[in-house]
Amino acid sequence: MKVRFHPHALVRLKERGATESEVIATVQQGERFPAKLGRTGFRRNFPFGATWRGRQYTTKQVEAYAVEEDGWLVITVIVKYY
Repeated sequence: MKVRFHPHALVRLKERGATESEVIATVQQGERFPAKLGRTGFRRNFPFGATWRGRQYTTKQVEAYAVEEDGWLVITVIVKYY
């Protein structure tokens, strides 16, 4: 499955602490759910066990929002830490 990134998504994933490989894994292997504006959301949890912005977390949850366009075009990325 082909996964491409909109420039907005590339900026957001860096700001929010995700990697391109995590987002690709999320799209290919994560939970799929309907999102607003005809988009599709993908969600996957990753073991983290590190510090993010001064706090320790064990899990990183990556959400990718995409449209199907010659594979998947990721529009934006949201990252949550637990």
